[in-house]
Amino acid sequence: MVELAQQPRAAVIGSGFGGLAAAIRLQAGGIHTTLYEARDRPGGRAYVYEDSGFVFDAGPTVITAPHIFEDLFTAAGRRLSDYVELLPVEPFYRLVWEDGVAFDYSGDSAAMIEQIRKLRPQDVPGYERFVEYARRVFEAGYRELAAKPFLRFSDMVRVAPDLIRLRADRSVYRTVSRFVQEEHVRQALSFHSLLVGGNPYETSSIYTLIHYLEREWGVCFPRGGTGALIAAFVRLFEELGGAVHLSTPVEGIELLETQNGSPRHRVRAGGLEPSDFDLVVSNADLHHTYSSLYGSTPAARKMERRLERMDWSMSLFVLYFGTDRRYVDDVAHHTILFGPRYKGLLDDIFHGKSLPHDFSLYLHAPTVTDPSLAPPGCETFYVLSPVPHLGNARVDWDAVAPEYAERILAYLERVLPDLRSHVVTKRWFTPLDFKSELRSYLGTAFSCAPKLTQSAWFRPHNRDDSIPGLYLVGAGTHPGAGVPGVVNSAKATARLILEDFHP
Repeated sequence: MVELAQQPRAAVIGSGFGGLAAAIRLQAGGIHTTLYEARDRPGGRAYVYEDSGFVFDAGPTVITAPHIFEDLFTAAGRRLSDYVELLPVEPFYRLVWEDGVAFDYSGDSAAMIEQIRKLRPQDVPGYERFVEYARRVFEAGYRELAAKPFLRFSDMVRVAPDLIRLRADRSVYRTVSRFVQEEHVRQALSFHSLLVGGNPYETSSIYTLIHYLEREWGVCFPRGGTGALIAAFVRLFEELGGAVHLSTPVEGIELLETQNGSPRHRVRAGGLEPSDFDLVVSNADLHHTYSSLYGSTPAARKMERRLERMDWSMSLFVLYFGTDRRYVDDVAHHTILFGPRYKGLLDDIFHGKSLPHDFSLYLHAPTVTDPSLAPPGCETFYVLSPVPHLGNARVDWDAVAPEYAERILAYLERVLPDLRSHVVTKRWFTPLDFKSELRSYLGTAFSCAPKLTQSAWFRPHNRDDSIPGLYLVGAGTHPGAGVPGVVNSAKATARLILEDFHP
């Protein structure tokens, strides 16, 4: 416990989903909170670009577990529905393979079973067993653990029997393969770990819980785009009395010694006088937090070296484009286009030394659900291609990006007829941009990889062990990447802070 003579003051670094959710919970809990954001708009990876009437959500677009947002607004004495409307997305995803197989992945059990039956009738009982397995993983791995911090090894020991019983040592793909044999179905049930930066052949089977999480609460999309959800968070935080500084990168944080032994953090941020805080919550990139923000602290340099020994997620090439015609009948809101290779491509993405010649793509078409995100008669898209991070593949992205974007647009004509003649605006975001714009280590898109040996207690902790008053939220701490992960990290971290400072 930290005893203070006055109301505690907290600085939150970064306005992504995790930073904003933590800031709201702290401000609602009686801790005066100031949020610093380096970019000119809030959102972090959930930034918004606008161009000629097209609205592009830059990052997270698959919104699941809406109860986490309800819970956050309830904690602040508000109702989510008064701030933003969440629209259902159906099907959750449309999966398309080069051999012509298409699969509408949804929460409709009967529809899923019928599609699996058409591919391989013998896999239907196995799929039903897989759903039951995913439910048990969901109950143990999400309901019980997602919003609870792992600060001691004993916390890990306590849950070890459940993890052993559920065979968390097996990969997602290997686990799925125990239940179904048909390769399209195996890929359909294992690709989800890519949404949190994990290789299905290496990520713990705990991540099969995503299948059941989506069945439980569906997939939704905010009216006005993901940016509308971020705007709702900012509005709520400011209504509670919180302060937001945009275009204000934090240049460094000095850990001060005080007479009463309570930690003080002096934050130096662009254009502002240095300010002192009782605690700091970092939603910044993990490596940046320790190497740059606290780089003068011996404990931070030690953590920096530890982070550099960890395995990191892949990066992404993201292409945003708008068209002068509608394609609503050709694609779903979320479409996955599988390339000619699955495991081979994943090996190249996560361990290769060069940019793969082929790709699998995630296509986001938000105007299928909300036409207001494009001018009348037009369509807004973004497409992402998983690619190696900068530490694995030395790619000259400035030179490669234009040609790579053109190849992707040509490939998309599989589902978007005559696409290239209808593109009226486009821009892209490469691993170099992840590094420069988001300060992301190695240009990674999802922080450290979600392997079993880098999960729960093995992941950087929500409260730093060696720097008093430093707390973490976001993809790099427990429970991990993805919108539910980072919002739950904020809940776990805020609970610790409110216990530590009991205002």
